[in-house]
Amino acid sequence: MTRSGKLHQVRIIGGQWRGRKLSFTPADGLRPTGDRIRETLFNWLAPTIEGARCVDLFTGSGALGLEALSRGAIHCDFVDSSNATLSQVSDHLKTLVAVNRSRCHPVSAQQFLKMATQAYDIVFIDPPFMQQLVGPICEALTKKQLLSGDALVYVETGAMEPPAKVPLGWKIHRQKVAGGVAYRLFSVD
Repeated sequence: MTRSGKLHQVRIIGGQWRGRKLSFTPADGLRPTGDRIRETLFNWLAPTIEGARCVDLFTGSGALGLEALSRGAIHCDFVDSSNATLSQVSDHLKTLVAVNRSRCHPVSAQQFLKMATQAYDIVFIDPPFMQQLVGPICEALTKKQLLSGDALVYVETGAMEPPAKVPLGWKIHRQKVAGGVAYRLFSVD
């Protein structure tokens, strides 16, 4: 809990759990993707989210992966190095009766990608800002062949950060800036 004793909340904005509010304990550096950005992102993903296999790297509050499951993704892996944060996501998955469509991995995104063997249709990359984590993660996804044929990769960074270098064959499908956040959706050949 915060000093004021308040939990923070994330609201599912679409799909079968639309309107559900899920509480989480705030932590340093934890900043859930805002409602407006998530709404725009999932409008972009609408044609492909149904039946997609997803991974939410740097899970944090779980807002992106939970939204994906709510909107029809068949599976989502939640990856975060914070056991406390991931435990809250696990509790939310139990509450939403989505445990059979998900898996929580209490490791860093880098460690997870070293172990991963399954290809994903949609990847969410929302790391702590200003730490230059996006480029190496994108490179690992390509090198390990963890992207399906028409994969989409969502990348969220600070608006003042230079765009991360992404592998050849990745094309910006959509991009926007909202406040201090730059967000891009890449299509991967």
